[in-house]
Amino acid sequence: MKILLTGVNHKTAPVELREQLAIAPDRLSDATRALLEFPGVHEAMILSTCNRVELLACHEASSPDLLGFLRSYLGIDPTSLRPHAYEYRETDAVQHLFRVAASLDSMVVGEPQILGQVKESYTAARSVGAVQTHLEKLLQSTFTVAKKVRNETQIGSSSVSIASVAVDLAKKIFGSLEGKRVLLVGAGKMSELAARHLLQQGADSLLVTNRTHDRAVRLANNFQAQAVRFDDLYTTADQADIIITSTGSQEYIFRREHGQQFLHKRRNRPMFFIDIAVPRDIDPEMNRVDGVFLYDIDDLQSVSASHLDERTREAQRAEAIIAEEVLRFQRKAQALNVTPMIVNLQNTVEELRQAELRRAQARLQSLTPEQQAAVEAVTRGLMNKFLHMPMQALKAAALEADTVMLEVMREVFHLPAAQELTQEQARMQTQKQAPEQTQEQSTPRPVAETQTADAPAEPVTAGEQKGRHS
Repeated sequence: MKILLTGVNHKTAPVELREQLAIAPDRLSDATRALLEFPGVHEAMILSTCNRVELLACHEASSPDLLGFLRSYLGIDPTSLRPHAYEYRETDAVQHLFRVAASLDSMVVGEPQILGQVKESYTAARSVGAVQTHLEKLLQSTFTVAKKVRNETQIGSSSVSIASVAVDLAKKIFGSLEGKRVLLVGAGKMSELAARHLLQQGADSLLVTNRTHDRAVRLANNFQAQAVRFDDLYTTADQADIIITSTGSQEYIFRREHGQQFLHKRRNRPMFFIDIAVPRDIDPEMNRVDGVFLYDIDDLQSVSASHLDERTREAQRAEAIIAEEVLRFQRKAQALNVTPMIVNLQNTVEELRQAELRRAQARLQSLTPEQQAAVEAVTRGLMNKFLHMPMQALKAAALEADTVMLEVMREVFHLPAAQELTQEQARMQTQKQAPEQTQEQSTPRPVAETQTADAPAEPVTAGEQKGRHS
């Protein structure tokens, strides 16, 4: 199974394009189900945040056209996406996913929200059966790596997020937030973070509104703020000096005409809008209104650059951790690929054992059943002892990604290359051999086929050695 990751982010695509691709949380499960049903996709996950939309897929032979999926599902012309899209395969895809979850690829390096968003995407994908063996291993490793980066570096030592950068921008605009009235439109995680930072920076008058009024009330109570009914938004907004929007609306909440009305009521006192939603909550035309200053999420990148400077050393340490973990994941994946070689080796030696027993059939006919069972046990024991060292050597070479050793072992024992025989093929081969073994067992044999305590155990795969972490 191969890995393919395709997407766009804040580095490659403007917010105008990202908002066309954004998938709301309540649509994420359906979108993932549709991706799973797309030709060539065996497992899948979709990550959609304000800064990125990425499609992760496991496939076998030919690569699925993931941009084609976006065209069919969202109705977007792939030609408009290609100049902004990136594509990662295999190890590169693993490294990119690790970096995203560890917040090294975020607009604000070190922000903690992205890992929760990846987990939400994982949960949505599991709920529709889109996460099976391969993605399960990859995503559990992703969560482990992100946690390790957090624990072993100081990259997240201070509270940093898009919301905090938005508040920093408001403070720079006004010089001080004391005496300023702020209106939060939306009562989600981003608004809660913004409220916390606003209070820390001296804002003493906070309004909160949300389509679901109870959520606005709960958030307002947490921060000693005033909840405003969403129906009263347009009659109240002019009271705010700063408006920060972060909703899941698919349409603009504020348009140019609203800005004109607000400025008229305020007698042309300026207003600042910070839109940290994708899709955007505020029509870009609002910027054309004299006295209104609008900043969207892409405008926050210049402010976030200062946070990156402070975290450069910790980011380098985090990159080193990720490089090490990518190599470890690659070795585990390589270990899975050697399993068919081990199965083939076992089958080959078992065929030799059976052939020698048939050759000695005439001389073994006079043995009692107990003696025949002893011969069976001895030959099986010898086979197991003979197989032990080469099987351990195969597993060790796979874990170390020692392709030279694997090739030597393959030639010595006349085995197919690991990539020539997939696990599925090995399973089918075993099933095919089962009827032949049954037919052989139904024929009177000079040596009893009874399993003994010395019978070989089932082959141990690298997958069984892996512990699950979250």
